Amino acid sequence: MIAIPVARIIARFVVFADLTGEDLLDPDVSVEMMEVLGAQLEALEKGFLRELVDAFAVIAAEYSGEAQEVVRNIAHSFYLEEALAADDPVRLAELEALRDARD
Repeated sequence: MIAIPVARIIARFVVFADLTGEDLLDPDVSVEMMEVLGAQLEALEKGFLRELVDAFAVIAAEYSGEAQEVVRNIAHSFYLEEALAADDPVRLAELEALRDARD
């Protein structure tokens, strides 16, 4: 399954961008990089995106502490479930309610 190795690459990038201090990585550059990544993820073919979202939950166990939480939350942080449900207003409403309850 190609989704697991791709998820690992994305996770390493996101953990780096999210957890690297301002003294090593300009926060504005980090935000811009994450926005570009998010747009590219949302543009993926829906079947592969589903596999990728599921893969983040699997590989999160490979991390510990704050990095594990970052990886576990990639789909949430990038609104990937919402991207998958774009054509399903009922599912979008459910996801919005879940997001409101979580945030």
